[in-house]
Formats: sequence, structure tokens, C-alpha cells
Amino acid sequence: MVETLSPADVAELLSTRDVDVVDVRDEHEWSAGHIAGSRVIPLDTLRTDAEAMLGTKPLLFVCARGVRSLSAAKLAERLGFAQVYNLDGGTSAWARAGLPLVAESIQSAA
Repeated sequence: MVETLSPADVAELLSTRDVDVVDVRDEHEWSAGHIAGSRVIPLDTLRTDAEAMLGTKPLLFVCARGVRSLSAAKLAERLGFAQVYNLDGGTSAWARAGLPLVAESIQSAA
């Protein structure tokens, strides 16, 4: 089951568990500001071969407002991933909650 979490709940989750944070926005959106430690896999790319792109850790999906990430989370759930989370309201809600976003280019993140 996909569990939708508030920004505060996600911040707590990230501080206590090893979670794979997958940002499903486009690369330019990710570069402009993302949750530290996240990796970018645009939703269209993820749909091509999600099983190969996702590991064995619990998964947290993130996007700008929570719509694309919920689609990605439901895809992971259908593929049999057991611990799947979605950030309610996306990075917009994260920033409104006063939580930090980092900006870096794809090249410097690699």
C-alpha cells in the first residue's frame, strides 16, 4: 500500500530510516531544487523499466506537487515493492513547511 506522508513525516522518516528518495520530475526541475540525497528519474523514464531502476530499499517518491510521484508510487506498488511512500504536496509543500531544498546540476550530483 502506498503511504502518503506530510513533509514533517517525510523529514522524520529520512532522519530515522535508509530510504531511496526518487524524484520523478524532469532533470531541470530537480536541478532547481530537490531534497538532499534524492536521485532524479523522470516519470516517463521510470515507466520504461521501473524494476531495473529501483532497488530494495523503502521508496519515497517526490515531484513538484505530489501528482506524478503518486503515479510512480502506484507503479512501484503494482510491481510488488512493499514499502512505498509519496510526499503529499511534493517539493512545493516541503518548501512551504520550511524544509531545505538543495540546488545542483545533474553533473555535480553524479
